Amino acid sequence: MFRHLGQKRSFLHNVRLAALLCLTAGFVNAAGFLSFMVLTTNVTGHAALLAVKLIEGDFRYARMVSLWLFVFLTGAFLSSFYIARTGREKPHAYTLPLIIEMLILTAVAGFGYIFDGSVASTEVFAGSLLFAMGLQNALVSMVSGSVVRTTHLTGMFTDLGIDLSAALLSNSRTHPAIRKRIILRLVIISFFLGGGIFGGFSYFRLGYAAFYIPVVFLGVTIFFDYFRIKWLKVRHRVSHRIKKINASRPGIIK
Repeated sequence: MFRHLGQKRSFLHNVRLAALLCLTAGFVNAAGFLSFMVLTTNVTGHAALLAVKLIEGDFRYARMVSLWLFVFLTGAFLSSFYIARTGREKPHAYTLPLIIEMLILTAVAGFGYIFDGSVASTEVFAGSLLFAMGLQNALVSMVSGSVVRTTHLTGMFTDLGIDLSAALLSNSRTHPAIRKRIILRLVIISFFLGGGIFGGFSYFRLGYAAFYIPVVFLGVTIFFDYFRIKWLKVRHRVSHRIKKINASRPGIIK
């Protein structure tokens, strides 16, 4: 999933990345909202909320919203800074931000029971999830060349509308590329929505322990390439042995 970068990266690579990490983002957004009454994967609504609270003179709440904007920005900054310093062409550069995200989700799952609804408690729990989503969004943007965004859908719906319009007006030579873009955007939207439904359902059934589930998604993302290569090697080895066995048996049509 992170082995192919730049021109070597295909449409299928981006679809796989979008499916797993949009599922994670949708899950965290829904479960985070039900847990802490805060949307934890985007900042557009928080920017509007900050303006409203400043107008109302509710500076305590405005400070909390400002903190959420800052921690999302910090997560995106640190993720992109680490990847750029390590080398965007190195697959392992994308592992550490995902591991940090896994640790944050694990901590929320394990210590969510102490959440008491206070401002300080909300700042810690909601802020940690926003930081994790900032990490993820910057990582996905860098590895996909800004083709995939996993934590919000405003841009996706806008781009989908543009692509649908272009598909109706395009000639046959450009239509396949547009069709791929439409499919990718539909995957992002569908898996984010599916993750939200799954996250809400899981929270009602498991409580804060539901946050262990996206940790599994991220683990699959990290080790996907490793297990895929292993599987391809095993399949090739088995296929090679079958061919040798068939070749050694007389009377078998080759």
